[in-house]
This record gives sequence, structure tokens and C-alpha cells, in this order.
Amino acid sequence: MTAAASARQILTSLHEIMASRTHAQAKLNQVVETIGESLNSEVCSIYLLREGMLELFATRGLNQAAVHVTRLGVGEGLTGTIARNIETLNLAEAATHPEFQYRSETGEEKFHSFAGVPIVRRERSIGVLTVQHVEPRKYEEVEIEALQTTAMVLAELINNAGLVDAEELDRLPEAHSGQEVITGLKLVKGLAIGKAVFHQPRVTIEQTVAEDIEAERQRVYLAFDRMREQIDNMASQAEFGVDGEHAQVLETYKMFAYDEGWSRRINEAIDSGLTAEAAIERVQQRTRMRMREIQDPLLQDRMHDLEDLANRLIRIVSGQLGTAAQKGLAEDSILVAKNLGPAELLEYDKRRLKGVVLEQGSLTAHVVIVARAMGIPVIGRVANVRGKLREGDEVLVDGDAGKVTVRPSHGVLNAFEARFARSREKKAAYAKLRDVEPFTRDGERIVVMMNAGLRDDVGMLAMTGADGIGLYRTEFQFLVSAALPQRERQARLYRDVLDAAKDKPVIFRTVDIGGDKSLPYITSEVSKEDENPAMGWRALRLALEREGLMKSQARALLEGAAGRELNVMFPMVSEPWEFDAAKEVFDNQLAYLKGQKHKLPSSINYGVMLEVPSLAETLDLLLPRLSFVSIGTNDLTQFLFAADRANPVLAERYDWLSPAILRFLRRVVLSCTGRTVKLGVCGEMGGRRLEALALLGLGIRRLSITPAAVGQIKELVRRVDTREIGQAMQGWLANPPQDMRAELQAWAAARDIEVE
Repeated sequence: MTAAASARQILTSLHEIMASRTHAQAKLNQVVETIGESLNSEVCSIYLLREGMLELFATRGLNQAAVHVTRLGVGEGLTGTIARNIETLNLAEAATHPEFQYRSETGEEKFHSFAGVPIVRRERSIGVLTVQHVEPRKYEEVEIEALQTTAMVLAELINNAGLVDAEELDRLPEAHSGQEVITGLKLVKGLAIGKAVFHQPRVTIEQTVAEDIEAERQRVYLAFDRMREQIDNMASQAEFGVDGEHAQVLETYKMFAYDEGWSRRINEAIDSGLTAEAAIERVQQRTRMRMREIQDPLLQDRMHDLEDLANRLIRIVSGQLGTAAQKGLAEDSILVAKNLGPAELLEYDKRRLKGVVLEQGSLTAHVVIVARAMGIPVIGRVANVRGKLREGDEVLVDGDAGKVTVRPSHGVLNAFEARFARSREKKAAYAKLRDVEPFTRDGERIVVMMNAGLRDDVGMLAMTGADGIGLYRTEFQFLVSAALPQRERQARLYRDVLDAAKDKPVIFRTVDIGGDKSLPYITSEVSKEDENPAMGWRALRLALEREGLMKSQARALLEGAAGRELNVMFPMVSEPWEFDAAKEVFDNQLAYLKGQKHKLPSSINYGVMLEVPSLAETLDLLLPRLSFVSIGTNDLTQFLFAADRANPVLAERYDWLSPAILRFLRRVVLSCTGRTVKLGVCGEMGGRRLEALALLGLGIRRLSITPAAVGQIKELVRRVDTREIGQAMQGWLANPPQDMRAELQAWAAARDIEVE
């Protein structure tokens, strides 16, 4: 008899038992008799978890007096080992196993053969199904598969009968129990505590036994077709800013999506009498068990790909395609996902969403830019994180160290909460500086502005006491839109931002898209083949090529700022002519609006982002035409070091306090000295206390930083004497110390200036 036929024979009987009106204990008694007879096994027993112990609930072949008397701890004996590891055991001689324990009250001394499978609910063991035989023999593969399929149906029966309640289920052990610390890539700094929530929740299967096998088979066929169509679409869109590694992942996906062996195993599970969802989950359970036995990291990665595809398939076949955002967050949550788009992140309740953990993700990913603006810590490149925790697990996110702690111990949780409390205390102290102007000890007024990109960000101006918005990223509106935003919609956003900012200045940066920020509705033949998107056809280069895009945004900004001051900044200018070409677009739109008798801005100031090192060589030629220059330290640094900051191998390679960077910045400061142009720094560098101290020493007097950093930078400013740090910096740059960071830290410590 085949495994499918054997399982189907058992499931047919189980279906009748489950439909009967007898109480749960009677059903379990019938189940062990049915399984024992079908497999010609002298013993069949069911153990269920109750109050943390595995209790013998029903048996055929062992002493009936042992029912509800024999109890084993999780991990104790063969049965406890199966529950703890969520694994199958198949032994010809049970006593040879190192975990074997003999229980005299069961009368099992005469039985030699032993096989057992876990009864799994929500990826945790809620019990164990075992069979035993007098003669020493291993059970055949068809018998083991029949047991595994039966265990899946038993899980439904046990759940429906209420033999394991929801609270008990939350306390149950699982494949990954106890504290686990996982490291990843620091994407957005900060601390967060919350319960794990999967962006795409796992489907809970409520019906396991099929009523019509052919109907279930057709459901799986249709789901496979739809899933393969999705994968093919992903592959066809891979040209949009996708590197070679991503292409390999898609190829692996396609290989599994079209794998006949996988679809055949699902079909065999349906043949045994399971529903489409249960059949996919049945095959997935076997895959998980085998994954735990695999030591080869490459094979484990491939298995994770298959797990991801199986989750996708089961969501399609069940029709449960929504995300956790649509269900809403019930408590403080840590969002766990393979990857996220910026629009998907914005769907979540900001009051409940405390942190994000991604299996993929990079420093330049759209979602990271949005999360940074929202002040939500993010850790990326956390391999197989969805396989190492379950929904509802307590999770600690340490964005400062790039660590995720799952199911923390009591001591670790207390220490983290204490650290978190100190962080909140500091934030509260910084908040008190909201209305305090940031003057240095020697009387220098430092302009501390904030970065923004979302309409709601502007509210942080009042909360932080920032001097204005030194960088408003207009591309956010494009990143979260399914199509190119209409000019009227753009103008309305700019008008709303200026209204919310009241009398404080706002500097609008024209769209920085293209390259790694590719949009499906804005493509360029030139950009499709970019091997290094960060240095490719993006930002002002793309905007000047797409004349309609630039014209539309120029007019929207001019209309949105009617009657008020407009500050416009062009990104990634590498030569003066690019600035001139961009300004000409604005001049032409200004002339058009004037001719149409439209109300115009009261004044217009133009500036550039200095991100491309080449601009520094011709900055003297451009300065007479500029009102301000903002040094974009994020891109500038990677260009200076030829180190792609989206590459995890290189992400920590360069240091903002390297003499090379500091000398470059000093040269830019000197070139602007004595001019009317306003020079500032925009980027993460200005939001870090030690780096901000260095910038003050270089002569920088304007900073635009993340809103979360405004308070702490204002506090730092009030502790610094710019003349003193300026002299020290001059000496260090003339004769750089071996470790500039350590030198600065020692200087600050000697003056009781906290810089961490």
C-alpha cells in the first residue's frame, strides 16, 4: 500500500470520528485504535501537553491505568525529545537511543520498536503520536508518512476539542525556544521593544481533511499557476535597479516554483485526503524537519527559499493575501519581513510600530529612508529571521549595535528596559531644550534644522524646536505613489508643508530618484544597465533628461510657494552647467506663470547639494549664483572612498572622522569663507554627537539632521567652545593622529562633553 493510500484509509476513519458527537477523550480512544489497526501496530499512544508536561491521553497496547498518570517533561525520554526538537524518531530498538527512559506503569518493557511524530500547531509541538511493536524493526517510510499526515489532522481535532487552550499554546515549546541573539546590518539606529508581527502573517489552517480530493487538486494547480506568474513578473522587472545577487535569487525562486518534485509531493499529500492548504503545510513540515538536519549553509539557504515560496503558495490557495497592516497592530510591535516597500511601511499605525527587522534591506533602500524619517529603528540582512521566531515572541531591537534579541531572558529584558529608560530620560531632557536657542559657550549661534520627507514630519518642527527644514525630500511622494503624482497634487503637498512650517524656512530638494531608487513608472534606457546605481543615471541627471518631470515639479513648487519664500536645492550636481540647466527650467516656468498672471513666490533662493567631489573643484565658479550649499555627507563619503554604502561588506568600511573626509570638508568651508552663501551639512554625520563636534571644529555652523537628533545636538552645541575645538581640529588636520576618533573622544571627555 502506498503512503497516500495508507494515510487516506486512516483519514477516512478519522473524519468519521471527528464528525461523531462523542466527547474528546472518547474520540482520542477511537483514534489510537484506528491508527494501530491500520498500521498493524501493537501500540499506538497520544501524548498531549498539559501544564508544560506531556501527558499520556490515550493508548492502545499500553496499560490503561497509565492514561493521565504517565507524564514526561519536554525533552525527557523519547517522547519528550520528539516534542522538544519537533522531529520524527524511527527506532528498531528503542533502548539504544541515549534519551530512552523506561516507565514501569505503562507495561512497555516488552516492546522494542518505537516510532513517534510531533503533533504540531502554529509551528509548536502540542503533543506526540507514537507507535510501538514487540519485534525489533524500523517502521517503513509509508507508515511514517501516514503517521505524520495523521498527526496534522489530530492537531485540528485537539484544537477544536479545546484540549489545548490559547494561553497554554502560547507557553508551548517550539523548534527555536529560549533566548536567541541574531546580528544584522544597522540601517536605522535606535532601541525598540515589542511583539513580533509578520508583515505577511502565516496562514492558520482550520480544515485539514478534504471533502473532494479532485477539487483540492484543482485549487493547488490554479495556485501554482498564479504563483509562477508572480515569480515570472518579478523576474521581468528585475532590470529596475537589481544587482546580480538579486537576479540569482529570482532564478532560484523560479527553479523551485517550477520544480516537479515539490508539486508532486503536494499532490501525493492531497491523495492522502488532505485539503490543499494542509497538503502544502504537510510538505512544508517535512522540509522544516529536514532543514534542521542540514549543516551546509548553501543548502539551508535554498531550503529557506522553498519555505518562502510555500508561504506564498499557501496564502494564494487560501485567499489570505493581506498584510498585517490591514488587520491592525494590537500592541507595541516589531515588524518582521523579508523586505518592505515604503508605501507598505506607511500603512502601519505609527503609535504601535516600534521597530522593523528585515531579511534583506540595504542602507539606500526606500523603506529605510522612510523609516529613518519616522524615527523607527531598522535592522536588515538578518538571515532567516522568520524561521527563528514566531508571531507574538518578545523581540528587542538594538539598532545601535545591529542586534535582534528574540525571546529575551528576564535579566536581559530588564537590562534592555533600563537602557531604554535612560534613553527616554535623555530624550525628555533634550525635549526641554525645544525653545532654547543653540548658542555655543563662546556665543556662536548654530543653526540646527531637520530633515523631512513626509507631510506629517513637519509637525516635528514644533516638537523639536528645529530652526527649519534644511532638507525636504520631495521624492518620498513619488516613492509611495503607484503612478507619477500629478502637478496639482505635488503643489498641494508643497503648500501644505509651507503652511505647517509657518514662518520657518523649508528647503525643497528636487527629486532624487533613479539608480537605486528606481520607480516602475519612470525609467530610462540609459539607467537600465547601471552596474552601480548610486553613481548612475539618477537625481538631477535623470530629471534633466526627463524634461517633463522637471518642468512639472518646478511649476508645482512655484505654485505651492505663491506669496512666500521658496528655497530650492538641486541634488547630485557635479558641474556648474548642471545647476544652470536646472535653474533655467525654473526660470522658464516662472516666466510662464508670470505671463499667466499667477501669484508668484515672494523670493526664490537656489542652492546645491555638494555630494559629488568634482563639484568642489569648480565651486568657486558657482558660488556667485548660489544662496546656499548643503554638503550631503552620505553620498559624498561613499564617492570619496569608492565604497558602496549599500554593500554590507563595505558599509562599516569608511569612517566619517577619517582625515581624508575632514580635510575635504575643511577645504569646502574655506572656499565659502567670506562669501554670502550659507554653508551647511545635511546627513547622518551631523546628527551624531562626536561627528557634529568635529564639524563645529571645521567651521560648519548649519546642520540639517534627523528630527530625533535635534535635541541632543542642541545640547551638545551649548557645551562647546568653537574657538577651542577649531584650534584643536586645525592641529589634528595638519598632523593627523593615528586614530582621529579616539583623539576626539579623549578631547571631549577631558571637558566633560558626552559624545556617545
